Amino acid sequence: MNIYDVSRKAGVSIATVSRVLNGSPNVSDRTRNLVLEVMNDLGYTPNVFARGLGLGTIYTIGIMCSDSSDPYLAHAISYLERGLRTHGYDSILCCTGNSLETRQKYFNLLRSKKVDAIILAGSKLIEMNPMDNQYLIDASRELPIMLVNGYLKGENIYSTVCDDRHATHEAASRLISSGCRDILYLYTSYSYSGVNKMNGYQDALAGCGLPVREKYIRQCPKDVTSARDLLLRLDHSGLSFDAVLASDDALAVGAVKYANMTGREIPDSLSIIGYNNSSYALCTDPELTSIDSKIETLCNTTINTLMGVFHGSNVPTRTTIAADLIIRATTKF
Repeated sequence: MNIYDVSRKAGVSIATVSRVLNGSPNVSDRTRNLVLEVMNDLGYTPNVFARGLGLGTIYTIGIMCSDSSDPYLAHAISYLERGLRTHGYDSILCCTGNSLETRQKYFNLLRSKKVDAIILAGSKLIEMNPMDNQYLIDASRELPIMLVNGYLKGENIYSTVCDDRHATHEAASRLISSGCRDILYLYTSYSYSGVNKMNGYQDALAGCGLPVREKYIRQCPKDVTSARDLLLRLDHSGLSFDAVLASDDALAVGAVKYANMTGREIPDSLSIIGYNNSSYALCTDPELTSIDSKIETLCNTTINTLMGVFHGSNVPTRTTIAADLIIRATTKF
């Protein structure tokens, strides 16, 4: 027996049941009595959502990420843990790698610890095959699932995402306006965020009347050396490119190293834009123009949304945060 059963029988939303459990004044007496009567009929004992009643909570949130050594995810974990502490919550972190089986194993481990909610940091934790996400949808019947820059539709699943598509569209459009025509796009993964970034790049080309050429879209492991070596191979193969737009700063640093090895002037001969505005962007010479995906804002918004869920507030299931283009020395803007 769970909150979904109460919601269905009472004919009200899960949020309304949660507000009743928390004693929220934003519920009519008629609805409150109806929900309480249904709970009594079903023998439902509230747990995770019974914040106001002080029942069944250990004030602990599960956090999952694929790789805590990734600078983007490392910052996300730091911001999430800090935000949870300010609200009196502890956290349990699980780093899952990229295996779906391992991810499900750790997810079930967190559920066995009776955590109050689970936060998934990074879009890689959402599979492109919808069936592979069913375990998340099933679990959301019992506890809130929070996604940081990932999206999955579900009644008790809440997403906070960066507008990656608009961000790469703006970056590519700025490159085109500065005179670039052969823009190489480097990406690391085919995920929710990754697809949006690539679509933004393609939208910008099409919007400016330029062809979308598959040979200018290349996947690359997320490390500096791999990106450098890929560009060297493309150069030796005769592919001409006057700009690199990367889905991660590490790939953009690889482009800087490629330019230094081949004697190409930055930005006169080669313009470069990274993504995430990480510490990498300030460690290159010249410093990288990069898209700031607002990871701190994403994490803080996720925490605020979760607290709203716990208190029975009306919160959006999806919140979109705009990115900023931070202009430095690798572009001619």
